[in-house]
Amino acid sequence: MSIRERLEIIRDRIERAAEKSGRKAEDIILLAACKGVDNERVKEAIEEGVKYIGDNYVQEAIKRKEELGALLNDIQWHFIGHLQSNKVKKALELFQMIQTVDSLPLALEIDKRAKAKGKAFPILIEVNIGEEPSKFGIKPGELFGFLEQLRELQGIKVLGLMTMGPPLEKEKMRPYFAKMRELFEEARERFKSAGNIDMQILSMGMSSDYDVAIEEGSNLVRLGTAIFGERR
Repeated sequence: MSIRERLEIIRDRIERAAEKSGRKAEDIILLAACKGVDNERVKEAIEEGVKYIGDNYVQEAIKRKEELGALLNDIQWHFIGHLQSNKVKKALELFQMIQTVDSLPLALEIDKRAKAKGKAFPILIEVNIGEEPSKFGIKPGELFGFLEQLRELQGIKVLGLMTMGPPLEKEKMRPYFAKMRELFEEARERFKSAGNIDMQILSMGMSSDYDVAIEEGSNLVRLGTAIFGERR
């Protein structure tokens, strides 16, 4: 199956899931997760209308930038992997958003680097919604305290939340996605007067469960295998 054919299926499923949640397909951001994907296939996805791409590794992104160059100029490029503090400087040069801020030291490093450039850098807070020891992210019960620590930082702009749920069948993911939606809505209400916190994006749902995630409130889905097929 070609990338064009895969995207037609995906867009149809997004539209149907969005309708179930009282929204339109255009309310949902489709991000192509490009971990391990060669640049020819990334180029094809962009040519088929994908406007958002995501990478998990700074080094892989550096190579992608070198090879795709100007093709990335009109693309929103997000970092979606675990980011080490020593890679922050380069990440801020490459990406338009970091979706995976999971600790205060990382947030402070982004804040410091961005302030030095005189701007506030867009981030999402990664929530470990299943509280899995093997995964990064802020525990649900610690989210609001964490946001309190960030609300005065001038070098970051918190635009929402993201999560990677437990590896379950998609219908069993509903309670986790629903809990994320509750956290998102409560955070939006609690911090609506914080100048650097503006809850707009709820990033959840991947290739195996994105339609359920949308039905439960996601407005950004991160799809790799569904677009590109199995990684080579």
